Amino acid sequence: MSGCQAPPVDAPSPAAMLWPMHIDSYSFGRIRVDGIDYAEDAILLRNEVRSPWWRSAGGHVFAPTDLEEVVAAAPEIVVLGTGYFGRVKVPEKTLKVFAEAGSEVIVEKTSRAVETFNQLAAEDRDVAAALHLTC
Repeated sequence: MSGCQAPPVDAPSPAAMLWPMHIDSYSFGRIRVDGIDYAEDAILLRNEVRSPWWRSAGGHVFAPTDLEEVVAAAPEIVVLGTGYFGRVKVPEKTLKVFAEAGSEVIVEKTSRAVETFNQLAAEDRDVAAALHLTC
């Protein structure tokens, strides 16, 4: 018998095999992820934090073009944090792009989005987040 074998059918997904990220804290304009502080908007995707995250559509819109890397990764769930006061808009086109990629989208103010992200990550779900940290 060869030393190469297919993984068992019930093998965990690649995302589940990684240590889940944890958002330690969030306050207006600041977030701490796994002990590291960030003061600019961030994308959390498969155990990587991308901050600063520049949005060409403007500071208060989550446009599909600004989330291309998240769409391409097609996580099971995407949590969009719309800011401390929830001022960021999520156009219908953005929701449609994620739906076509097979991702469920949860849109919440960032404080609630942090809680949702942590809960899903703790459940070993394939979850990503795009978080606006200020207004």
